[in-house]
Amino acid sequence: MDIKNLETFIQVAELSSFTKAAEKLGYSQSTISFQIKQLENELNAQLFERINHTVALTERGKEVLGYAHQIRKLAEEMEQPLKNREQVGGHIRMAMADSLCNWLLTNDYVHFHALFPEITLTMHAASTEEMFRLLNQNEVDLVYTLDQHFYDKNYVIVSEKKIEAHIVGSPDIFKKGHYTIEELVKLPFILTEKGMSYRRLMDEKLASMSLEVEPLLETGNTSLICYLTEQGMGISYLPDYVTEDSVKAGRLVRLDVPELAIDIWQQLLYHRSKWITPQMQAVMDYLSHKGI
Repeated sequence: MDIKNLETFIQVAELSSFTKAAEKLGYSQSTISFQIKQLENELNAQLFERINHTVALTERGKEVLGYAHQIRKLAEEMEQPLKNREQVGGHIRMAMADSLCNWLLTNDYVHFHALFPEITLTMHAASTEEMFRLLNQNEVDLVYTLDQHFYDKNYVIVSEKKIEAHIVGSPDIFKKGHYTIEELVKLPFILTEKGMSYRRLMDEKLASMSLEVEPLLETGNTSLICYLTEQGMGISYLPDYVTEDSVKAGRLVRLDVPELAIDIWQQLLYHRSKWITPQMQAVMDYLSHKGI
């Protein structure tokens, strides 16, 4: 069995297109079709369904894809048995919740780059829906969500962790111990963009109680939100890891609001059909072990 045929099969599966696979590999489309046909003949199985110009894996194709990934990984390990992490290089595209992007870049990107100087990253801040669209179109390699718990057999969860989030504000604003949800929604809010991750979950929770907020300011920059909230310009709803330093320093106060008890999950995922490159594995290992 020719490993090149397996590599072609992986690319067609990831891109859901013979044409795109040909462009990426530098082959003609007829060569791609021949290699796939050759592999199908060797396995005596149809690997793709071709209907109305769409390409999708058959059940047998999905099974073969798992083996193809394993074979390719073993071949790479055999070719470079002494490769260490400092030599791992390449480009990784990630779609992330805005606050996760901000957290990674401001707190740990220097450390990450020191560990893997040859790895470059592109980070797309996007809504959860947009993240998975990008992942399904193979326009990103990984998604790092901060949303409700997500599970789908088409995706592999690399790591996950439940995250706490609270209403926060300046001690000058929160001068009494208890506030009703009706009182809180009347205060000025500074929030991340509407429809984005935990902001969307908060809005949905409020809507279930026939309540809503009209923010004074909306921005994806959680550091700016913290700063303005500390200055008493308004209150916000943020994950605890974002506000940890400000709360410890007494610049912000967290409120326990039972009505806004929301399950929020940090999850790192990739598409099951994706080939795991050494640089992608390095990024996944780093983020999984690091956590929030």
